[in-house]
Amino acid sequence: MVAMHALDILGDPVRRRILELLADGESSAGELGHVIQAEFGISQPAVSQHLRVLREAGFATVHPEGTRRVYALDPAPLAAADEWFDAFRRFWMPRLDALGTELARGRRQRRVAAEAEDTDTDNEEN
Repeated sequence: MVAMHALDILGDPVRRRILELLADGESSAGELGHVIQAEFGISQPAVSQHLRVLREAGFATVHPEGTRRVYALDPAPLAAADEWFDAFRRFWMPRLDALGTELARGRRQRRVAAEAEDTDTDNEEN
């Protein structure tokens, strides 16, 4: 198989979903197949093909457990994608920081309003 860039692997929604499932822990090929077939409407052989691509690209490892093949996430190739994104973080990090500030401001305003409401209720009772 021709070597694929990490983003080529991650560009496919089925493979991304498989990686999301594996991020939660090991899973058998059958378990992965049931979820992927239900969500994407693809055949078991198609799921197997995606698992093979992930395994050959180093994103997943597999080991036998009785009659089952159990897959696990190998995060090392994700580091390559993360490295590639480093050059672009400057475009979205300030926006994410601003979003964090706005979320904190909203939480503070709700907390202050709730405290004021509690104080008003206490004053009415006295």
